Amino acid sequence: MLPLALARCSNSFLQPLPPEGLDLLSSFPPLHYVVIQYELHQDEVKQSESNLRLSCPARITAMFLPRRKSTVLLLALCIAVSLWYFNYAHPALSPLFPSTATRQQSRPPQSAPENEAPVPKTPPQTPIHDHGANDPAPAPSPPLPDDTRPSILAVQATEYYPVTSLIQIPTGSPSLLPRIQHSFGIETQDEKAEREARLTAVKKSFEHSWEGYKKYAWKEDELAPVRGGHATTFGGWGATLVDSLDTLWMMGMKEDYEKAVMAVEEIDFSAARLEELNVFETTIRYLGGFLGAYDLSGQKYPILLKKAKEVGALLYGAFDTPNRMPVTRFKWEEAKKGVKQEAHENSLIAEVGSLNLEFTRLAQLTGEVKFFDAIQRITDVLDAQQNQTALPGLWPIMMDAKRAKFTDVTFTLGGMADSTYEYLPKQHMLLGGFTEQYKKMYEATMGPAMKHIFFRAMTPDKADIMFSAGVHVNQNADVIVPDFKAQHLGCFTGGMVGIASKIFDRPEDLKTARQLVDGCIWAYNHTQTGIMPEIAHMVPCNGEECVWDEPRWLKAAAIRSAKVERITEGMSDAEKGRWVVEEQRLPQGFAAIPDTRYILRPEAIESVFIFYRITGERKYQDAAWQMFTAIENYTRTDIANAAINDVTAKTPQQDDRMESFWLAETLKYFYAIFAEPSVLSLDDYVL
Repeated sequence: MLPLALARCSNSFLQPLPPEGLDLLSSFPPLHYVVIQYELHQDEVKQSESNLRLSCPARITAMFLPRRKSTVLLLALCIAVSLWYFNYAHPALSPLFPSTATRQQSRPPQSAPENEAPVPKTPPQTPIHDHGANDPAPAPSPPLPDDTRPSILAVQATEYYPVTSLIQIPTGSPSLLPRIQHSFGIETQDEKAEREARLTAVKKSFEHSWEGYKKYAWKEDELAPVRGGHATTFGGWGATLVDSLDTLWMMGMKEDYEKAVMAVEEIDFSAARLEELNVFETTIRYLGGFLGAYDLSGQKYPILLKKAKEVGALLYGAFDTPNRMPVTRFKWEEAKKGVKQEAHENSLIAEVGSLNLEFTRLAQLTGEVKFFDAIQRITDVLDAQQNQTALPGLWPIMMDAKRAKFTDVTFTLGGMADSTYEYLPKQHMLLGGFTEQYKKMYEATMGPAMKHIFFRAMTPDKADIMFSAGVHVNQNADVIVPDFKAQHLGCFTGGMVGIASKIFDRPEDLKTARQLVDGCIWAYNHTQTGIMPEIAHMVPCNGEECVWDEPRWLKAAAIRSAKVERITEGMSDAEKGRWVVEEQRLPQGFAAIPDTRYILRPEAIESVFIFYRITGERKYQDAAWQMFTAIENYTRTDIANAAINDVTAKTPQQDDRMESFWLAETLKYFYAIFAEPSVLSLDDYVL
């Protein structure tokens, strides 16, 4: 979770203030660095009902946009005097507005970025990304106090494939990002009472699991919620502790937050209990955990940024390969000893292409552009080859990262590829809209996704719902074989399409977003437990009207069953199908449920939350409450909450596993959908 406003600031001259500067500015509201949301006056900008968010270079004047020319002149004079005073007369605020000389010194080289082994570039006749060679580079944030300066840990002594020219963070003219969130009205007393009761119930659930973690697994990666033990899954540095920090702050659990911050200060990232690190998981749980908490708490805890830099320094070693593509399974101890690293020939695209947000935010906060350079090189490879894959516009689930090529022929927006697509609109927002590259890449995915991936499912109630499928393309690229799979992990697509419909001005896509969100809600509502399974197979509609066809459903169920032929010999297709439905407890509409688990995943409630905030429709709060009560009913243990093995069973068995995202994401979104609309506003934060 990364704040939009602060991210934009790092792309302009406005930088976070030192503590001594904050006190002085508290008496001068016009220069507070806060998120600005305002309505442009119709006479000033001939555009009615424009509700826009301005990035930092225009923020000071935007805070109090005047209506008279005389006021404008007076205002300009006041700002000029104020800027002179803060930049030259008061040393405490000198980092706020770097001098012209400082900005000129930070100008990046005029030559194009280079490396000893360059990545593929886009054709020069169609430039799509400005690396900032002609714009001033963003000034770094003020240095941390001496006692909190990050130490550089766990990196190899020698960098074998150094970057000779860093790709700069995009800069430019102020960028207008359209408003995403609905303008909420005043709720009735009954509505408020119901919402707050639900909010309290979600917080109690979090407190229950958090107390279990503190008692049985403090500073460990994961809690074992059934037996009361713990597990080392992500380096042994306390993944749940770090990943849950921002939720603690958001729920107002300040005492627990303070204790957690003290605990993370003791983490030693120069040693781990695992020889091999999953770079993606370490990035999202640790680096993302520190950065999200640092920003959400108003950047009041510099130790969090220090720890983020330590994780960043550790992970940066995974990019020291001949083509700068990261090693997704990083043998960091070998790297420390000087063993050269090389990207893998078979890497999941989600693990290569989903490091953008955290590394970009780290670069923005610290001024160390190398972190942005690392992920931007990946983006440029994805961009250059996006229309050269077996299904142009989409990337397959496997990438030959060693050669920076895509030869796989299986495509999905679900597991193993998901966040590569999810991060495209989010990265666009995080960069303040200063580059069109991520917008272009997102829009290139939507054509084939709408045609081949998103499908409407046939259901007995004729629900207008969609899911995200997978497809396999033969080697000649002339036959596309769909796999009508509904993954819980794929439920993020509804929120992604919804946000992109707003920021990229694609209003026609909002219907698709609704269908995708409603599809996951439907899948929750139609199982025995009221919880969506990890993976299910559906039957696609046959025609526009999507009429329920029971024989077709039964036939699909029989075909999907691996053991049906051994047991149902001599039966008709309908009889085989009925046997499978009864044997596997399949609700009508589900052709198969090959993975019946629920592992406390957040993707469905994340999209329900996002779509509620976009539309303001209270039915999505009701849907969220129904989802929450079902999950709480079947996953709660005496210690915390646990994954369950079968959502189709009346009494599913609880697995002794509670991944960090239960506290860090799932309960965060359940809480946020019942909180005030200003909490985690989609116009303020990249989630």
